[in-house]
Amino acid sequence: MTSTSDAQVHYRSVDINGVSVFYREAGPKNAPVLLLLHGFPSSSRMFNPLFERLATRYHLIAPDYPGFGNSAAPPPSQFAYTFDHIAQIVDAFTVKMGLTHYIMYMQDYGGPVGFRLALAHPERVDALIIQNAVSHEDGLGPLWNKRREFWANRAPNEAALRENLISFNATRQRHLGSSPNIDLYDPDLWMDEFAFLSRPGEVDIQSDLFYDYRTNVASYPKWQAWMKKTQPRTLVLWGKYDPSFQVAEADAYRRDLPNAEIHVLDAGHFALDEKAGQCAQLIDQFVQKVTAHKAS
Repeated sequence: MTSTSDAQVHYRSVDINGVSVFYREAGPKNAPVLLLLHGFPSSSRMFNPLFERLATRYHLIAPDYPGFGNSAAPPPSQFAYTFDHIAQIVDAFTVKMGLTHYIMYMQDYGGPVGFRLALAHPERVDALIIQNAVSHEDGLGPLWNKRREFWANRAPNEAALRENLISFNATRQRHLGSSPNIDLYDPDLWMDEFAFLSRPGEVDIQSDLFYDYRTNVASYPKWQAWMKKTQPRTLVLWGKYDPSFQVAEADAYRRDLPNAEIHVLDAGHFALDEKAGQCAQLIDQFVQKVTAHKAS
């Protein structure tokens, strides 16, 4: 039986290659590990609903990337904000935490970080939980037209990109999307995220990192090939009201992973905002099956 102290959330920071990385951790150390990789412009805070529901059963650990949340945010002149570099930091973090096996929950930016980890260390990955994280062109809808212009020619498209991605309206809309249930969303979610984006130097950090997002799109075929070849046990949770990533992406995963468990939810980009209980239940059932399969 798990004790109350096992389920207590701890808030810590650790030095990773000279960068202070903040993380949340809870759950028994001998339980299956859920490595929770957050999206943009959020942080490990987005996983609070899972900590509340699953920390008695699993070892949950969720880092903030450099430039996000409570981790250090060195200026771009001192730290290269690329997805390769972020993944290297998270990789080193897992080593420092002694995580030799884990189930990865990947949301939004967590996808490009997580797929880099998976390809670098496939032996560590027991399963994938994919929540509105894209690895196919199918998922990139009309919002990405302006973003592709930014990748093609950065300077003249910088202001438009920041309005499309980093403005208050974009921050709010990322949560609400096309949901008919906007009264279920706490406005503090996007108010807090916009306050984070308004910190000195943050817009430059996020612009640099998003400029590098083009490398993720270029890597999609490689990630797809890895999934097709290795067929990792996978749970896909897809919020269908997402304005950033199209619901067609869920079917794209089915093409590569015919045995994947896929659930399209009445939720948005951040499905834990609206369907935390349902997500936690599906994750719990999935992890139990993964654990049973691993033990057999």
